Amino acid sequence: MSMTPLEELRHSASHVLATAVLRLFPDAKLDIGPPTDTGFYYDIDLEHKLTADDLVKLEAEMKKIADENQRFDRKEVSREEAVEIIKARGQERYKLGRLADIPEGEKISFYTNGEFTDLCAGSHIRYTAKLKAFKLLSIAGAYHRGDETNQQLQRIYGTAFATKEELAAYLTQLEQAKLRDHRKLGRELKLFHIDEDVGQGLILWTPNGSILRQQLQDFISAELRKQGYSQVFTPHIGRLSLYKTSGHFPYYKDSQFPPVIERDNLDQLISSGCSCAEMSNRIDAVSVHLAEKVNKLTGAETIGKDRILPDDQLIDGFLLKPMNCPHHIKIFASQPHSYRDLPVRFAEFGTVYRWEQSGELNGMTRVRGFTQDDAHLFCTEEQVPQEIIGCLSLVKTVLTTLGMSDYRVRVGLRDPDSNKYTGDPANWDKAEAACRAAAQTLGVPFTEEPGEAAFYGPKIDFVIKDVIGREWQLGTVQVDYNLPVRFDLTYIGADNAAHRPVMIHRAPFGSMERFCGVLIEHFGGDFPLWLAPEQIRLVPISDKVMDYAQAVLAQLQGADLRVTLDTHSDKLGAKIRRAEIDKVPYVLVLGQKEAEAQSVSVRSRAKGDEGVHRVDDIITRFKQEVATRALPEKKVAAAVPPQPKA
Repeated sequence: MSMTPLEELRHSASHVLATAVLRLFPDAKLDIGPPTDTGFYYDIDLEHKLTADDLVKLEAEMKKIADENQRFDRKEVSREEAVEIIKARGQERYKLGRLADIPEGEKISFYTNGEFTDLCAGSHIRYTAKLKAFKLLSIAGAYHRGDETNQQLQRIYGTAFATKEELAAYLTQLEQAKLRDHRKLGRELKLFHIDEDVGQGLILWTPNGSILRQQLQDFISAELRKQGYSQVFTPHIGRLSLYKTSGHFPYYKDSQFPPVIERDNLDQLISSGCSCAEMSNRIDAVSVHLAEKVNKLTGAETIGKDRILPDDQLIDGFLLKPMNCPHHIKIFASQPHSYRDLPVRFAEFGTVYRWEQSGELNGMTRVRGFTQDDAHLFCTEEQVPQEIIGCLSLVKTVLTTLGMSDYRVRVGLRDPDSNKYTGDPANWDKAEAACRAAAQTLGVPFTEEPGEAAFYGPKIDFVIKDVIGREWQLGTVQVDYNLPVRFDLTYIGADNAAHRPVMIHRAPFGSMERFCGVLIEHFGGDFPLWLAPEQIRLVPISDKVMDYAQAVLAQLQGADLRVTLDTHSDKLGAKIRRAEIDKVPYVLVLGQKEAEAQSVSVRSRAKGDEGVHRVDDIITRFKQEVATRALPEKKVAAAVPPQPKA
């Protein structure tokens, strides 16, 4: 695959980094160093634990190598020659494995710059002197080949650009990203907590974060009621055979938590001396056994007959729910349906579980347990276009309300060279055509990306760009002709015959955890009034007006506003600064004059000092701002005013 000029530059920077590493740490063992969307990295095995000081030294050495104007030379070799080159340089521990990844018959090449030679397909810039704008950014742990059972390596991240101006702009963007990091703001604003005793990747929603989440859920629930959805609740666990029928366990087996075997079966197997390997085989055999039943239903070719065991030797069990759709399917199938009943729309804030590797976990945006604002629609084939458009309009409503106007649309299709997809190709053709047609109604450009479809159907994803330029895949709509077949779903048509419904999966937020993590960074913690956990803080100047402050507190609470009263004995300036740090949208200052006039002195994060207003008027204003879900105004700098007299 050919590289862009920027990718070539960054790939070359990773080789220059590796050259510098070996100059300063000759015993280092190298793995790989590819370019990325934002820069490059190199994975190394080194006994010395790298520090920030080492990054400074390595970057200085890279500048020397760039100034040496080393030339990148490519050389093609046989597989035997490649083995000798790798061994001669003492890099066989990882490089021989990377060599084995190259298919027989493909060209094997090395690139050399100065004293450094690396197994590499290329391509590269011509001379190192072209590398003028680069920066080493951080060090992280990374398991070899992403497998936590392998050796943990040290990964050095860096970035490179064609000009120093572009580099400077990117570094400024990174600084902004650090200030907006949801993990940092989550701690400071007390929104969520992750505790080792509970488990990495499992979010504890604190009271403040729970308010944020509940406001989002209430917002989307009101929209769902307008569109005729019915709310359902399903358990966090289900029989393993359920997810094998759906295909979620066979297709995503490696990303699931281990199955839970029923106690009676487990005790019986242990007492009979059954080995762990045999238990695993009997559990896995359920997958093939169920697949055979599904294949008979769909007319597909049978698979793995040699793996099938008699029914009395199969072990079923339970699985932490990986997806909500099989549960919703069972609710639909629990009673007969006529074409007059369709579409049926089930919605649930359903928590699901995935086994993510520890190195890939990231605050709220990559977790092991997350709640989806999930829904599944069961409709006739004729209703599919209208239902997809309804789902897309819901996603657009969410994004517009939250000021996320910079997004692109991705239509995920089958990869024609992959066999990971299930179902009749003719049904896939219809589903993909429906997604294309619906995407065209959005009025924004969209791309078609083969390989991005779910195993059961194509999808339309909304990829949002946040205020500092990063992209996040959030809302999704998926068209599915296949799960209704796998579960043998039917409805009675106008001809009094059984027909197969079509399923639509949709989640405007996607994961509530990821969405809230992105939202924290999108607003930088400065939430609009309707979302802010603490909307208003009352700041009495002294205890002399505390009775009045309590009366105002009761008025605001009676208007269903989230308000707190600062009862600390600090000076006014300290109280206002604390409210600024806590990112409270409005601070109402109360002194003797305000008490006499039944008013408050208003300070907002957007405008600073807004003068004195009557309490009734300010309540009307706040309620209007909440009702319209107004976005926060751009914040302006404002000095803390002199402390008025009590």
